[in-house]
Amino acid sequence: KPIEMVKGAVTVRDVAADEFVVAFSAHLKKAGNLPVPKWTTFCKTATHKELGPYNQDWYYVRAASIARQVYLKPSIGVGALRHRYGGQRRRGTRPNHHHEASGSVVRTALQGLEALGFVEKTSSGGRQITQKGQR
Repeated sequence: KPIEMVKGAVTVRDVAADEFVVAFSAHLKKAGNLPVPKWTTFCKTATHKELGPYNQDWYYVRAASIARQVYLKPSIGVGALRHRYGGQRRRGTRPNHHHEASGSVVRTALQGLEALGFVEKTSSGGRQITQKGQR
């Protein structure tokens, strides 16, 4: 489904998040340049999850979502992204607690986006979007 264009300049903030992530993940998959680790077929996305993702292209979707987050929050790091993609750990009768997402998934997605030139490291230690990534 094509993204509806708005008159004037269009940025990531002007497009709905789900539409952008679906379109950009399809672009990443079609281009075939994003290196997908072999372990992605066996892993979970976080320790609080019981099963791995059902979508075969989940890594492209996560990379597109990470690219959107880096665009919206410049100089965001792996730790903040782990917290953002984390969730509730169900502990039976005890209260739920927040658990962070897998660091290796976030880190390898960021490294892949860096290899494509969409993201670069900042002097403060986080990542920011490049000029190529803004196009």
